[in-house]
Amino acid sequence: MINVAIMGHGVVGSGTAEILINHPGRIEKATHTAVNVKYILDLREFPGLSYSDKFVKDFNIILNDESVRVVAEVMGGINPAYDFVKKCLEKGKSVVTSNKELVAAKGAELLKIAAENNANFLFEASVGGGIPVLRPIAQCLAANEITEIFGILNGTTNYILNKMIVENMDFDSALALAQEKGFAEKNPAADIEGHDACRKICILAALAFGKHVYPEQVETEGITDITLDDVEYADSFGCTVKLIGHAKKLENGKITATVRPTLVSRDCILSGVNGVFNAINVRGDETGDVMFYGKGAGKEATASAVVADMIDCVKHLDTRKYVFWEDGSADYVDNSCDEPTRLFVLLRGDNYDELVAEFDSAFPGVSCVKNKFKNEIAFLTDGEKPSVTLEKLSRLKNIKSRKILNTMI
Repeated sequence: MINVAIMGHGVVGSGTAEILINHPGRIEKATHTAVNVKYILDLREFPGLSYSDKFVKDFNIILNDESVRVVAEVMGGINPAYDFVKKCLEKGKSVVTSNKELVAAKGAELLKIAAENNANFLFEASVGGGIPVLRPIAQCLAANEITEIFGILNGTTNYILNKMIVENMDFDSALALAQEKGFAEKNPAADIEGHDACRKICILAALAFGKHVYPEQVETEGITDITLDDVEYADSFGCTVKLIGHAKKLENGKITATVRPTLVSRDCILSGVNGVFNAINVRGDETGDVMFYGKGAGKEATASAVVADMIDCVKHLDTRKYVFWEDGSADYVDNSCDEPTRLFVLLRGDNYDELVAEFDSAFPGVSCVKNKFKNEIAFLTDGEKPSVTLEKLSRLKNIKSRKILNTMI
């Protein structure tokens, strides 16, 4: 029998405990040994649960019990999670986590500590909830050089955008509905400002390209400025609006890493990913494009991924799973590349006729959507370098405001 512990009994922690405790036969069949949840760490009281005798409030009880071989960290946040995980690994205990914030900030360091102490540090649940994506990248696609990863990494923002597109809801109403249904937190900033997707693209890029990517290196923009006008203009160009996380290997050995609202062509499979679903495209030099799709969050889905990692750790108590990447550097991520691409541009002016005249002069022959009532022009660039587009826009004198979005066309 192998003893394990769970740190945290929130949504994911309770789901993890329920799977392990309620399905012992299923777990034993997978591990070929009994797995016993010996401790659950939480400062709160949970009277009435069938396993209430397992709760402890002192982390050191778990740390100093040599019979506990595998620990699941499902508390979230950096502190005290980082300190607890680090100490467990230093004691030779394998750790699994769903904590994307922790892995994005401290992944390289914790993987190194795990290797030094012959322990495993696994985090499948940190990206995509129950979607198996990290293990396939590390194992099934190991014969490939991964050149690019992109996709819809946050279910909350995808749900909000879908409501705006399909039901013509404004952003605030769609957000309120997401909160009502439990898809968005009371404080939704991490989702709607792009931070959640940023942490996930950090982890994906680090695993795929072999070097740590820090959240502050990722050019991140959320969906708070997306309006129904943007959605309508996107539709007129045969596109839909999605929040896309993107990482790509450059020829100079560096990478780009971004999270941005993006106009996605209806011909692209990502345009049909709706609701709280995620979809992650991994591009390998041998396989081409491989897509991973499913619900990216939720108690059961995320707990399933946590337990799967715990099973993996139990099966490899005396051997290490090779999951590793080097620490990154300040100049590793370069988002200044100026490759030709199509951009969506929305211009607003005070004088419609002057706006149209300046646009026609700067962008001759470029088709556009004109709105005289709102003094607006929306268009897609022809695939020139962004620097060229920006230089043309700088010459326009009658622009009150402008919005520029990336496209996948």
